[in-house]
Amino acid sequence: MKLTGVELLRVRMPLVSPFRTSFGTQAERELLLLRAVTSDGDGWGECGAMVDPLYSSEYVDGVEHVLRTFLVPALLAAGDLTANKVAPLLAKFKGHRMAKAALEMAVLDAELRAHGVSFATALGSTKDSVPCGVSVGIMETVPHLLDVVGGYLDAGYVRIKLKIEPGWDVEPVRAVRERFGDDVLLQVDANTAYTLSDIPQLARLDPFELLLIEQPLEEEDVLGHAELAKHIRTPICLDESVVSARSAADAIRLGACRIVNIKPSRVGGYLEARRVHDVCAAHGIPVWCGGMIETGLGRAANVALASLPGFTLPGDTSASDRFYTEDITEPFVLTGGHLPVPSGPGLGVTPIAGRLAEVTTAKSWLA
Repeated sequence: MKLTGVELLRVRMPLVSPFRTSFGTQAERELLLLRAVTSDGDGWGECGAMVDPLYSSEYVDGVEHVLRTFLVPALLAAGDLTANKVAPLLAKFKGHRMAKAALEMAVLDAELRAHGVSFATALGSTKDSVPCGVSVGIMETVPHLLDVVGGYLDAGYVRIKLKIEPGWDVEPVRAVRERFGDDVLLQVDANTAYTLSDIPQLARLDPFELLLIEQPLEEEDVLGHAELAKHIRTPICLDESVVSARSAADAIRLGACRIVNIKPSRVGGYLEARRVHDVCAAHGIPVWCGGMIETGLGRAANVALASLPGFTLPGDTSASDRFYTEDITEPFVLTGGHLPVPSGPGLGVTPIAGRLAEVTTAKSWLA
């Protein structure tokens, strides 16, 4: 097929409640959506970048600039195009994995819709539904945290992830264990908030039998994670440090992780995410699907990815109402702790025109 144009849509959606992590608090999600128009039909992409370069070096304004100036023109000039050609065509542009991921997602969606094939089938799905965990932000008080966790457990979520930072780690974990027991699948996420000098504090989490501690150290400190693993019993999971299948293989070889969180936007797209999955599976490393507060478009793709066989741990593929009162697609609804894997062509979902118009703050057309 041939790419004839790309529409960029800036979207702003309020969150049901502020979401606080070690790098800041979000009350709304501002993001970039892409509509790829091809000779065979349209496809949708969603960029995981935030407004500020806090989770990664990419940010929404920068993503829009690199798409407009370099990435989209390169694909428009490419002639015949498939999703598998996107990464090689864009490889000369260094970095910008989130921007590339959004563009590849839109092209892949268009291609699969044209062939009547779902994302799940194309990626190698083996499940009709996936178990869902939920990410719980840093709270003002432990009692409030316990109320929130209790609500998610009552809703049916099968795993709880607590965001932590220095000063908010052992006590909230202890409180959750004491209130809800040892049978609750519980893990923590530090978002790079610690250093090796915090080894004694992180070791205090060991008695709580957590599934994992996610990305405790800086993203570039892979050797530091390998050293930390020698001193704590809790399995280390890497997030920000894994940006490709190659970096996953290197981290595993160095002993820096026993689990990997796969976020397609972070590794450059769903095709690379599948390669990360394959590398981890070959080494016996469990993986799970992380989230970036996606709309229903990104959620549909993430649920499809999470249905691959190596995803043996519940991911952050929560229901639409975890973050949004009203999504831009038909909502994903939790049933028995699971979300269904979309089976329609491509993503299996499309934006609801009226709802998308309500939350769109700007749009532009590249051709």
